[in-house]
Amino acid sequence: MTAGSDGVAWPLTTERLLLRPAAPADAAAVWRYRRRPEVARWMTAAPVDEAAFTTRFVEPERLGPTLVVEHDGAVIGDLMLRVEDGWGQAEVASATIGTQAELGWAFDPDVHGRGFAAEAAGRLIAACFTDLGLRRVTAGCFLDNEPSWRLMERLGMRREGTFRADSLHRDGGWLDSCTYALLRDEWQPSPPPGR
Repeated sequence: MTAGSDGVAWPLTTERLLLRPAAPADAAAVWRYRRRPEVARWMTAAPVDEAAFTTRFVEPERLGPTLVVEHDGAVIGDLMLRVEDGWGQAEVASATIGTQAELGWAFDPDVHGRGFAAEAAGRLIAACFTDLGLRRVTAGCFLDNEPSWRLMERLGMRREGTFRADSLHRDGGWLDSCTYALLRDEWQPSPPPGR
């Protein structure tokens, strides 16, 4: 793929992974792990069947910020990259346009514990700060989703807030959530392999 208008030359690669923009044809592979209870529990929406999932997956506002992660040619996870405007007072608001991004992720439980999520998300953070020139990345999750916030911490992100009973879960309970962020000035690029 060639460089898009967003400034990233896709696909991105790591030692073991390939990250690329999702395509409608990826819906079945993503559904395979997102339907699993341990993954679906934390997703914003949990379609009841593959047809409903595919309909939602291919919606432009959903597909646009989605990347898939491949290992040995198989989709093992997906990432969200949503470039956003920062906040600024009226006189300087134009300088905040497209300066930050919200990240998200979901991975197949069959590959947990192998470092793929950290490798993929770390590569995406690097692209945010280098290729896109962003100044800040954020991520959030339910506080009970410990693997997700632990990943944020492994990536060098800092917890900026914990919010008490602010998020209504589909199970009917109000859950705590947390947000993490990393500034370009705080980012520590990963050393080259072998160091």
